Order: sequence, then C-alpha cells, then structure tokens
Amino acid sequence: MKSAMDNTDLTGHFLIAMPAMQDENFSHTVTYICEHNTNGTLGITINRPSEFQLAEMLEQLSIQIKFPSIGLRNIFIGGPVQQDRGFVLHSPNGNWESSLHVNESVSVTTSRDILQSLAEGNGPEECIIALGYSGWAPGQLETEISANAWLSCPANHQILFHTPVENIWQEAAKLLGVDLRLLSNDTGHA
Repeated sequence: MKSAMDNTDLTGHFLIAMPAMQDENFSHTVTYICEHNTNGTLGITINRPSEFQLAEMLEQLSIQIKFPSIGLRNIFIGGPVQQDRGFVLHSPNGNWESSLHVNESVSVTTSRDILQSLAEGNGPEECIIALGYSGWAPGQLETEISANAWLSCPANHQILFHTPVENIWQEAAKLLGVDLRLLSNDTGHA
C-alpha cells in the first residue's frame, strides 16, 4: 500500500528532528535535504558544529588562506556517513567542478576548487561547510516520517544561512507553527 509520502519530493526541505529522537547523530538537528528520489535521500545537517574551523581543513589540504577571517568559519558535522568527505552548501554562484544544483537558491559542492576560492576570498558568502552527510535508503526516510521521528517543511534561506546555530532547530519548527519545547518526548498513536 502506497502512502502519501511515496510521491513527495523533499528536495530543498528542512528535516527537523522531533524531541523524542534518540539517535545521537540526529537529536535536536535540522537537516537540509539536497536530494530525495527513488534512489534514496541525501541531506546535510546544518546545526551541529564540529570542534574544527575552516583554517584547519585548509591546512590539511595545503590550501593557503589569503584572508585569516575566512579560516574562522565553523566546520559542521553534516551527518554520520563519509565523515572524511567535505560538502559545501552554498548560494548557487560560481562554477565548481562537482556541484549539485538543489534549487534556484542552493547548491551543494564537493570539489576542492570551492575551498580554494573560499581561501582566496572569492567563494560564496553564504555557505555551510560540512564533513559527512546524512543518507537514507529508498523508502527509509518516508518510514521514519510516518513514525513521527521527523517534521519536514520547505527550507527557509534566512534560517539556512543566517540564523545562529543554537536557534536553527526551534526556528525551523516555527515555520510549521510548532513550538518544539511544548511537544512531549514520548511518541505514540491514538
């Protein structure tokens, strides 16, 4: 039996963890969905900063920083999959070697050239740099949403790129009119 979710494309949406989420990789997170199709789902968690800054990543890649302030950008934990691989969510300006155009306002790039441009001060101003991604097999995310593990809604550019990280979870839920502080940590069905 097909559910309504089977035909829903969540590309360009926020995936908001419900308060009861026990998985430490996703507790209190918001994940930006970069791709959602019959092959599965790929997203980047946007509110889980790592202990690293961009300067450390660029140093490991032997990329020289021309503007020291750029090196102070936080590196985020994009998800539990391939945490040794970098992803840059950004406004879709520039021509990078390996980019996925998510929609008219967001792309995700995995090639080194975007990091080189950032180090030179020529990269996109609006960007989130992450290590790893969040991935779901075909149908897996739909099952988790049906089990009340997640809320989803169209992403908001302001929240994605300009909201302080500690406010993203609550602000994303407010897009749906939900105050997560008022929801119980217990889930169930009537």
